[in-house]
Amino acid sequence: MDIFNKKILITGGLGFIGSNLARRLVELQNEVTIIDSLIPEYGGNLRNLHDIQGQVDINISDVRDPHAIHQLIQGKDYLFNLAGQTSHMDSMNDPITDLDINAKAQLSILEACRKYNPDVRIVFASTRQIYGKPSYLPVDEKHPLHPVDVNGINKIAGEQYHILYQEVYGIATSVLRLTNTYGPRMRIKDARQTFLGIWIRNLHEGKPIQVFGDGTQRRDYNFVDDVVGALLIAATSKEAVGKAFNLGSPDPLTLEQTATILCDQNPSSVYNLVPFPKDRKAIDVGDFICDYSAFRDQFDWEPKVNFEEGIQRSLEYFKDEIEHYI
Repeated sequence: MDIFNKKILITGGLGFIGSNLARRLVELQNEVTIIDSLIPEYGGNLRNLHDIQGQVDINISDVRDPHAIHQLIQGKDYLFNLAGQTSHMDSMNDPITDLDINAKAQLSILEACRKYNPDVRIVFASTRQIYGKPSYLPVDEKHPLHPVDVNGINKIAGEQYHILYQEVYGIATSVLRLTNTYGPRMRIKDARQTFLGIWIRNLHEGKPIQVFGDGTQRRDYNFVDDVVGALLIAATSKEAVGKAFNLGSPDPLTLEQTATILCDQNPSSVYNLVPFPKDRKAIDVGDFICDYSAFRDQFDWEPKVNFEEGIQRSLEYFKDEIEHYI
């Protein structure tokens, strides 16, 4: 389902997913406003929207600033709440900042909606990280929540605030739990968003891809266009209000298979299996595959882009844009 001729606010809109969503919404003739702090560690990049800057209203502000949110939320039909601290390692090294962004700021955003725009429709981007190490696979929405890092705990709080404000104040909110989203405009300078980012950078720079562990850990991946489609569905479907859904894919891969697909795109590229760094091993979840059947069956959503095609499209994008992302 698409959105036409509406007023839309995207938090984190200069980031990877936010910018791809913004581009789609502009194509649909919407009035798009973006708030992004452009803090270097968090993925915002003006290059992501450089060619359509005149078609969006960009506000360089922080979601932790309640005054900015109070002003920007007024009169909006939709809020795509995508701003967040995504690095699991950063959340362990600086847990207070993660708390401020992923929990405290989310409550502040919802308070602004309650006071100044209670009719706004909200979609909140959460993460599969809230589940922690799986007790069973694939992981459905009934799986226990037992995060292995501070990021997962604060993301649970962010989710629950959104659901609570729907139940108590009637603000229409929905939650999508994302898993390993990748594609054009993703952060590739480091592994703060996903390990695929630094793998793509290494591929371009002719460096070996480092696969931690024995490479047998399985992961599922979603191309960003498919995630954008899911965000639009969640925003426009009454059946999604007050609920949290997993996203995922039907073709999970081991990390070694993933690295092989990337290296196949460049015959001179190689990958190496290397021991886990101690700090990363402590928060690794092992195999992780999401059960996305609830969202699929309810809304007829299915990923359209398989991993091989998605990686080809991603590498093609960065071939000409690499200087703006490293």
